[in-house]
Amino acid sequence: MGKKLFVGNLPYTVNDDQLREAFVNAGIGTVETATVIMDKFTGRSKGFGFVEMSSDEEAQAAVGKLNGTDLGGRAIVVNEARPMQERKPGGFGGGRGGYRGGNSGGSDRY
Repeated sequence: MGKKLFVGNLPYTVNDDQLREAFVNAGIGTVETATVIMDKFTGRSKGFGFVEMSSDEEAQAAVGKLNGTDLGGRAIVVNEARPMQERKPGGFGGGRGGYRGGNSGGSDRY
């Protein structure tokens, strides 16, 4: 199984094909997949993506050769992708409990 790489600091104009092309043109091996992550609400790139190489050796070569290189005017970050962490159920987190009435002035009166 190939090694998955995180590619950060991508220009927002880069698409999947351009990301794949950057790795293929580097001549470091076979690119299995190349995916730019898109915002589900706006449809715009989030500025990062993932590339999967066909072997661990090719992945290490890609990190060594492409990390810090220019793509579309930006120095990209290429490193080994970390496993996705489980998200905690429950949604949006904190907030203040209690009364949320109109008086926010420090008085105990309502």
